[in-house]
Amino acid sequence: MNFITIIILAAILIDFILGIVSNRLNLKSLSKKLPEEFEGVYDEETYAKSQEYTRVYTKFGFIAGSFDLLLLLGFWFAGGFNWLDQWARAFDLGEIWTGLLFIGVLLLAKTIISLPFSLYSTFVIEEQFGFNKTTVRTFVTDRVKGLFLSLLIGAPVLALLIAFFEYGGPWAWVYAWLAVTLFSFVMQYVAPTWIMPIFNKFEPLEDGELRKAIEEYAQKVEFPLQGIYVMDGSKRSAKSNAFFTGFGKNKRIALFDTLIEKHTTEELVAVLAHEIGHYKEKHIVKNMGISILHTGVMFALLSIFLQVPALFDAFFMEQMSVYAGLLFFGLLYSPVETLLGIGMQMLSRKHEYEADRFAAVTTGKPEDMVSVLKKLSKDNLSNLTPHPFYVFLNYSHPPVLRRIEAIRSI
Repeated sequence: MNFITIIILAAILIDFILGIVSNRLNLKSLSKKLPEEFEGVYDEETYAKSQEYTRVYTKFGFIAGSFDLLLLLGFWFAGGFNWLDQWARAFDLGEIWTGLLFIGVLLLAKTIISLPFSLYSTFVIEEQFGFNKTTVRTFVTDRVKGLFLSLLIGAPVLALLIAFFEYGGPWAWVYAWLAVTLFSFVMQYVAPTWIMPIFNKFEPLEDGELRKAIEEYAQKVEFPLQGIYVMDGSKRSAKSNAFFTGFGKNKRIALFDTLIEKHTTEELVAVLAHEIGHYKEKHIVKNMGISILHTGVMFALLSIFLQVPALFDAFFMEQMSVYAGLLFFGLLYSPVETLLGIGMQMLSRKHEYEADRFAAVTTGKPEDMVSVLKKLSKDNLSNLTPHPFYVFLNYSHPPVLRRIEAIRSI
């Protein structure tokens, strides 16, 4: 067991233990007493149901996470990576195709193994709590479409990365960085019109009171409104949401049909104002900038570790390769990813506060935003009293009570 083995193993185990600790603290912070702010929104039965939803998913997450950890460690220390590598090399396909086969088999195996957990989550837990609207047919077609997109988009990108680091010389990481950055921009542009409609229908919001109110608000804040769409979120779940995606002429705001059904026009304008706030506060640009910088640093480090035999020795590999190095470096890099993830969660929570403030100030009706948050919490059975440590590790949005307090302080 070399030094790199110890680092990777320690990182994986520490991450697992942190998850257990944060989950236990989160469960202990569940309060039987409904927060005063939500009186009249939750009844006793719904509040108890929201707490049970948190308990059930925490237990399920522990079981699924433990299974994944044991599977990874078992495959790793049984020499599974080397066995798969030797099997793939036996076809004598060349470095790129061998790499695609090696990584493709691992991803396919992971998908198949995780399938029972996905089925249980969708058709047992979500069904139990009244959220599931997914049919077996939709579930299957989603997986088939996902596999098709992986082959159509993911495989060529992976092949390109392997080619860069195999034949690109000392500047390979720069070529890879530029290529992935360009790919990210292209995906941001084409995803709203070409990829997302593969899974959901996006219908332009029809003329009426809501569209008129949204257009008047957009004109007020000088937001170039390219498109407001209604997404058939009810096809899979009763939960509600809204999001902003794309850029340039292809940027759009999508409102779930379930969201429109459950909220007033004023509340929906507040939701839209929040999403526009992300655009106006340049959150999307900032996140993309951080992502691009992170990708460059990661590829620079990867180019170094691909030349380190100890990385491959840690996984009992007989031969070094770019494709296996990509996978192993991902595990070695996991402590950095964890820290970066926590930092990005903190930044995301800050952005949510800023978008809430933008919505409250520009609409002039902060209580509409408060009303939306309360209803969404109830409809989605949110945990109203999460533990701060759990929030620190996992929440991309501030707890709803903190958001309401921040809006009220404006």
